[in-house]
Amino acid sequence: MFQAMLSAILKIYDYLLKRTDARVRDYPLMQSPIQMTFILLGYVILVLYVGPRYMANRKPFHLNTAMIVYNFSMVAFNAYIVYEFLMSGWGTTYTWRCDLCDNSSSPEALRMIRAAWLFYFSKYIELLDTVFFVLRKKHGQVTFLHIFHHSVLPWTWWWGITLTPAGGMGCFHPMVNACVHVIMYTYYGLAAAGPRFQKYLWWKKYLTAIQLVTILVSSHINVFTITPCLSHKEHSVGHFENTF
Repeated sequence: MFQAMLSAILKIYDYLLKRTDARVRDYPLMQSPIQMTFILLGYVILVLYVGPRYMANRKPFHLNTAMIVYNFSMVAFNAYIVYEFLMSGWGTTYTWRCDLCDNSSSPEALRMIRAAWLFYFSKYIELLDTVFFVLRKKHGQVTFLHIFHHSVLPWTWWWGITLTPAGGMGCFHPMVNACVHVIMYTYYGLAAAGPRFQKYLWWKKYLTAIQLVTILVSSHINVFTITPCLSHKEHSVGHFENTF
């Protein structure tokens, strides 16, 4: 029974690897989900067990300078990701209605793949958010939702970028997410800069609202593009099959 289940899992695994888009295979961490899985498991163990035990009898680290550099670097990085998404489709040729995945090797498609991979890679950098919490002994911010978000999102995005890395409505949400992160990390950077910047942070109460609105907008666009996309279903499937 166990051998049959293992055999079935391995067959599915091999099948999915064969379906991996050839255009992303040379990117770091894209050859197999194994590396990614070990990194994320290591992250969970570090922030839930190793880190708290290491800090148990130590005073919190004062990491204001490091946090300022980190947060504003993330602002710049996410702004660049948004720019790349716009220039590779959303601000140029996309219709904002029902855009199928581009399976070609056109410069625009390859640029979209690169933008998608940059977004994926940014999820690993964001793991430092939790590391800062642990080193500063902000245990109240290391919640289940926080850990779940940071450990599961890169894993799910790996499958998305390997199977359909270029274009379509699937890349709309990461673009919006990167926009939100520009705002979010701007706030974190200013907050880390000290009390003199507190007067500029009056919009803190709107952060959660901004996140919720962007989720609703992303969902709305995706839902209302399902109907027009259905008419292209046969073309999309056939185009996808001929790619491999």
